[in-house]
Amino acid sequence: MRQVGDMKLYSFEELLEEDFGPIGSPERDEFEHDVDESVHAWKLGEAIKKARLSKHLTQEELGERMGVQKSQVSRLERGRSLSFSSLSRAFRAMGISLSLEMAGIGKIPL
Repeated sequence: MRQVGDMKLYSFEELLEEDFGPIGSPERDEFEHDVDESVHAWKLGEAIKKARLSKHLTQEELGERMGVQKSQVSRLERGRSLSFSSLSRAFRAMGISLSLEMAGIGKIPL
């Protein structure tokens, strides 16, 4: 914390430590894991959206191709309700091959 006039300024790290504990604590590790998962889900959703837009499809049109409602496509694009199955279905519906690369295993076509 540093004092600037009448204000107390805290760094982001200080706030994280206050709310979730120091680095390495179980609470902090859980928080950072949750943040990482959310960021990865958001990136996958953005990939679906980017692919859909590159194919000039609306969410409704992609939903029809996938056999789901527009709201499900919207959830996928926001990184919600993601599974390998839903990712595979979305990309397959757009005619895009999808593969998963796992360390030590290599590429797995989905």
